[in-house]
Amino acid sequence: MTDADDIAFALAAICLHAGVPVMNVYANDFMPEQKADRSPVTEADRLAEAVILDWLKRLMPGVPVLAEESFAAGVRPETGARFLLVDPVDGTREFIDRNGEFTINIALVEHGVPVAGCVYAPALGQIYAGGRRAFTAAATPGADIGSLDWRPIRTRAAPKDGLVALTSRSRVDEAAERFAREHGAARLVPTGSSLKFCKIAEGAADLYPRFGATMEWDIAAGHAVLAAAGGAVTTPGGDPFTYGKADAGYQNGPFVAWGRAPAG
Repeated sequence: MTDADDIAFALAAICLHAGVPVMNVYANDFMPEQKADRSPVTEADRLAEAVILDWLKRLMPGVPVLAEESFAAGVRPETGARFLLVDPVDGTREFIDRNGEFTINIALVEHGVPVAGCVYAPALGQIYAGGRRAFTAAATPGADIGSLDWRPIRTRAAPKDGLVALTSRSRVDEAAERFAREHGAARLVPTGSSLKFCKIAEGAADLYPRFGATMEWDIAAGHAVLAAAGGAVTTPGGDPFTYGKADAGYQNGPFVAWGRAPAG
């Protein structure tokens, strides 16, 4: 499988499978735990990751996978030029708060660039896939990928009354908010998880600056969707944003997700 759209839809099928255990946990009482870095985790993270890893072994045998919970447990394969990034539940705080704004994320990275990815918000019933093009569909957990009514999405031109900037729902990022204002944001809208990339990709917002710490698996799938929809992710200075930062422990520096990146 080499076509980026085909890969994106294959990753979407896996996300739909992973949505079943995630929503089973979400629908019942669960006890959040705390990882070594003090970030929250639930049984949904572990169950979804197990499903995803099993399917990825069959879809792309031999391709290294960096998955959030396995990484935390010390499973850290060398990535090389081609690898997969998995965040089984991005927005665990949103999951715990039961506001629906959490996502399942899988991305394929080649030579530092996310070339295909899927973001699935099972509680909201919406899935996004990006390869050469970007698409979205309404989707229930466990749905058959071929039964979904996919529609193409594109980023929008900058609105005349000012940009809509998305910010983290769970963290205050004053530097990011200042950057957004300085670059024409008229409104700041708190939004959870990697949904921020998808909202920009479908033309509902314009930029998402992030200066706080994130990991590569947090954003690669959203980056793939946004890029396929005509957007971009850059450093605050405008340089390309890349992946495979093994020396930094796969931690990201500051970045900006743009619907339409400024020229120059």
